[in-house]
Amino acid sequence: MNLPIYKKHFLLLSVLLILLFFVNISLGSVAIPFQDIFSVLVGGNSSKESWEIIILNFRIPKAITAILVGSGLSVCGLLMQTLFRNPLAGPFVLGISSGASLGVALLLIGSSLFGGVLLSETFTHWTLPIAASLGAFLVLSAVIITANSVRNTMSILIIGLMFGSFASAIISVLSYFSEATKLQQFLFWSFGSLGNLSWNELLVLGVFYVIAMCGIFPILKSLNSLLLGENYAKSLGISIQKSRNIILVITSLLTGIITAFSGPIAFVGLAVPHLARMFFTTSNHKILVPASAIIGAIVLLICDSIAQLPTSDYTLPINAITSIFGAPVVIWLLIRKKKLFV
Repeated sequence: MNLPIYKKHFLLLSVLLILLFFVNISLGSVAIPFQDIFSVLVGGNSSKESWEIIILNFRIPKAITAILVGSGLSVCGLLMQTLFRNPLAGPFVLGISSGASLGVALLLIGSSLFGGVLLSETFTHWTLPIAASLGAFLVLSAVIITANSVRNTMSILIIGLMFGSFASAIISVLSYFSEATKLQQFLFWSFGSLGNLSWNELLVLGVFYVIAMCGIFPILKSLNSLLLGENYAKSLGISIQKSRNIILVITSLLTGIITAFSGPIAFVGLAVPHLARMFFTTSNHKILVPASAIIGAIVLLICDSIAQLPTSDYTLPINAITSIFGAPVVIWLLIRKKKLFV
């Protein structure tokens, strides 16, 4: 496949992304015509003032969140699959999501158990993201420290899984002794949500997203070399330790901040990189990184649109929809006999 065809693919995906962005904004418990949406986006007024409030304060932030979260998790999944050369590795394989979940569990469930009643009653809109970020940061620090102590990349994968299992075990113990209302709060957070972010929170998420994405471009050559094995990468003069640390930091940073603001969202980071490889039929990360980002954004916009249950007051958990999409893809990948890295 030559470069002009790649451009056609990206053009097609970009048009689809823009279309789905408008569709996502138009769906919900209140049906809003496309002309009113377009008018508000270009700085005009809608037919109803309430529609303008809904579009600007709820639906546009939610659609932008879906784009950032979908693309971010997909790129993180691609990095993990390349680093570990494992087609079933995902952005949460390092235990970052479990660390974020542990931070939220300690805040919601553990506050009453450890006498932190005042803390549980002084929640702000930033409390849960901060708790999740601290939990993710602790796991990140532990993974980075241990990663510098081992030479085998697969050992890092096992260490990450062990940290995740340890955090999940603590969460299980806390859940066993928790009050029903606290457990329900934690359960709702674990379902994942794209619609709870204010513009200020979205700005913070966007800043971390841009920083992480900018950090990927200097290591694109290293990513391509790692596909052929660490020995080959070393023969090209690439520092395995440095590249590995950069990949771990970028993935952990982006996965942690996404989980902090939107909760753990499954399967997108695992399934989308394979869709990008199949659609573009390449293993070149100069193509796969932007391809995974745009396909991930498209997939999560579709999932969120389905979760809205248009014309209904109910919204399904986003995790349920992504799992319905992702599980068949993963099963299909396991059944396939063909090589997963082209």
